[in-house]
Amino acid sequence: MQILAISKPRNVEETRLLRTHHQLRARVFSDRLGWEVDVTGDHESDCFDALQPTYILAVCDAGQVVGCARLLPALGPTMLAGVFPSLLPSEGLRAHTGMIESSRFCVDTSIEDGRGGGSVHQTTLTMFTGIIEWCLANRFTEIVTVTDLRFERLLARVGWSLQRLGEPKKIGVTMAVAGTLAANRDILLRHRPANYRSNIAHPFDQAA
Repeated sequence: MQILAISKPRNVEETRLLRTHHQLRARVFSDRLGWEVDVTGDHESDCFDALQPTYILAVCDAGQVVGCARLLPALGPTMLAGVFPSLLPSEGLRAHTGMIESSRFCVDTSIEDGRGGGSVHQTTLTMFTGIIEWCLANRFTEIVTVTDLRFERLLARVGWSLQRLGEPKKIGVTMAVAGTLAANRDILLRHRPANYRSNIAHPFDQAA
């Protein structure tokens, strides 16, 4: 399994990977979770995909996208401020140049590759590592996101606790909560699987 960071696709293969990642999002968010998302055919996308985000993709050895996340600078338009403002405190989102928003995180946990023997799927830990690695390579120190209470508990279980920005609220069929996550070298090394590979620069391998 390898992590790829793609902004603008540079070739036919990256275009294919982005297309299949939209299919994964449709299967997870619409079919499995029952979220109210825009699905056309078998693809899920929204207006934030038009803002040239960076996509973090986990690609298995067979070339299938098995995990994804979308990253956008928090100083620009974000899902949290634009779609889920009710999850923010009265003072709103205190965005800064070192903050990135992560959205549309999902993992295909049905695949055998990455199951392992732990309680958390290895693809999930690989995705965590890829997101943090990209943040370090691009000078982001804080991640803001909206998630559900189940995923908040998973983050706490692996030692990457979400710092809540407000109280959870029911949005559609989900009890959602907004919060921030630290992005630093210690957290990256804590989650990085032994066989981790990516096309991102490796700031954690550089001398201090």
